[in-house]
Order: sequence, then C-alpha cells, then structure tokens
Amino acid sequence: MFDPAAAFAVVEHLADGIGPREGTSPGFQQAARFVVDRLTALGYQVSTDPFEVPAGNSWGVDVEAGTSTNVIADPPGFDPTRPHVVVGAHLDTVPQAPGAEDNASGVGVMLELARMASAEPPGLPVRFIAFGAEEPRGEGDALHHFGSQHYVRELPAAQRSAVAGMVSLDRVGVVADHVPVCTGGRGTTALRDALVAAAGTAQVPVQTCENRSSDHWSFEKAELPAARLGSIPYDGYHSPGDVPAIVDPAQLDRVGRIVWAWLGTL
Repeated sequence: MFDPAAAFAVVEHLADGIGPREGTSPGFQQAARFVVDRLTALGYQVSTDPFEVPAGNSWGVDVEAGTSTNVIADPPGFDPTRPHVVVGAHLDTVPQAPGAEDNASGVGVMLELARMASAEPPGLPVRFIAFGAEEPRGEGDALHHFGSQHYVRELPAAQRSAVAGMVSLDRVGVVADHVPVCTGGRGTTALRDALVAAAGTAQVPVQTCENRSSDHWSFEKAELPAARLGSIPYDGYHSPGDVPAIVDPAQLDRVGRIVWAWLGTL
C-alpha cells in the first residue's frame, strides 16, 4: 500500500533539510546521494550518470556551466534490452526555490513506488530515474530537460526499443480535486489512456492535458511512449515560497495509487 506519509517525509527532507538543488550545485549532489542511499537500501542496483550542462539563466538567475547527474536504479537481474518501463522524477530545482512541490513531491512519490516495487515486482521491470538538470537554463527545448535528453540520446538502439513506457512525476502534490495526466501531443496517447484507465481502477479523478514541460517530453520527441502526472498551478512556483506546506499528502497518495495501478496491468 502506498504510504503518503513516507513520500511527504522525502518532501520535507529535500526542501527543508537540503533546500535549493540547482542541477550543478552542492545541494543537488547532496540530494543525489540521499536518493542513491535510499534506493540502494531497497535492493536496487544503483548507478549515477554524470553529464555536462551549459551556463545560462534559470528563471531569472544566472547559472554557471557544470556537471549534473542522473541517478538510475534497476531491480536485481535487470536487462535493459528486455521490455521495461521507466518511472522518473527530476531532482533539481531552480536556484531560488527549495522545491517542495517542484519537484520533491515527484521524488517522494517515486521513492515510495520504488519501495513497493521492490517488495512486489510488477510484471514488467521498472527502472527508476531521478533526473538531473530538468529546469531551464534558457529558452527552448535545447536548454531544458538536460538529464532526460542526455538519457534518451545515449540509449543504444536495443535499449531504446525496450522502453515500453515512461512516466514523469513532476509537481504532483498541491491540493487539487484531480490529477493531471498529460502528454506532449506527439504520437500515441496509448500510455496516457492506460494511466487514465488505471486512475479509474484506483478511483482517482483525472483530467487529460497537453504539456511539454517535463522529462516525458524528451522521450516523446524520441518517439517513445511517455506521459506526465502533475502540473497543477500554485502560488509558490519557482520561488522561495515552494515549501512543504504547499504539498498535500492526500494528493501524493492519489498520484502514487494511479501509477501503482498502472504498473499492476503490465
């Protein structure tokens, strides 16, 4: 059973205990070590994949070039050339925000799903990824979603064809009466439709939408099935006001139950 209190505890640790986590910063590296430790303790084979990001301007703040990291966790015996799904959440923030909603909420849900999958593996293996440097460093696709773009770009052909679906958990915790289920509007909606069906099984209201502002878009652009959960507007967006009080554990629970119901259909 999904434990929203455990997911919310991750939100508090990342936002209050660590704070801002710009993708090349010491705060981000501290958060990455936290995620590595949590996933390793659950029995996953955990690796880190560093990549370079350019200097730029992130939501009004100049940022220097540097190195960010994707944290990748695979279940024991995982073969990336065999069919699998990816569940991901970006770990970084804009420089001025502690990022409770954006995106400690997604990381908290992802880690709780990883706990559940370690105890009760779904029919298809799940690769969990905490993406680095999702936040923009300028205008346009090329300066956004650096970690997921790097991941997709570096996938060998045999591994790319094995990705049966990718779900991005991004801004999934503010109070709402529904959960957004979004795609970028390119290609098939089969995964979005499967998530909507899973939400029905979990008895969670959803609304579909078109949205390209998360790591699912890197997969969609590469013609891989992908979708995003989350994106409710809120006052603290990309600001120092993005604190844990904004995040509703009940909404984390709704999102977690949707993904778990979907994983149960694989």
